[in-house]
Amino acid sequence: MTEKEKHTEEKIAEAAREVFIEKGMDGARMQEIADKAGINKSLLHYYFRSKEKLFNFVLSKIMSIIGSRLGVIMQEDVAIIDKVKAFVDLYTDLLLKNPFLPNFIFNEITRNPDGLIDRFSTANIKPGEFIKPLERQLKKEGYSINPHDFVLNLLSMVIFPVAGRPIIQILLFEGDSSAYKKYIVSRKESIVTYVMYALEGYRIKQ
Repeated sequence: MTEKEKHTEEKIAEAAREVFIEKGMDGARMQEIADKAGINKSLLHYYFRSKEKLFNFVLSKIMSIIGSRLGVIMQEDVAIIDKVKAFVDLYTDLLLKNPFLPNFIFNEITRNPDGLIDRFSTANIKPGEFIKPLERQLKKEGYSINPHDFVLNLLSMVIFPVAGRPIIQILLFEGDSSAYKKYIVSRKESIVTYVMYALEGYRIKQ
């Protein structure tokens, strides 16, 4: 693939990502994506023959980012608080940029769980590679919490406010999207404080 073709592919992927965020998978139209990318529909179909192939391409890129960054965060030999900060920053920013991701994953869990597992494998997300280093670090700092609980608790606190945006934005912010986004960003610090405080309950008694 030439540099020009790579540039066009990236331009299409970014345009598609924006349309998927706004319209969802079902509501997105190839013509709209082509218009946003500044190309004709024939060229779009040359690169991606269907909306499903394009969506899979965009999703694979996002999940590859998750896989590579998550591995680095959890395997680094740094304090738990630094892991938590990096984890929360990564997922909060990623979900704000790609708010369709949680609901897509929830739908796939019901519709095609085997396919979702394949996606994680393709994205090089290997749980054992970050759970074990995390467990070692937790023990090193004197915490007895199950590392699986630790990760699930973190994921829940970061993902739910994004997955539940429609109702949260209405109930807590009277539909104000700017106030909602500002809150989600400020919540990063709150999550870190909460997690580190909660960890003290798992401190191994000397």
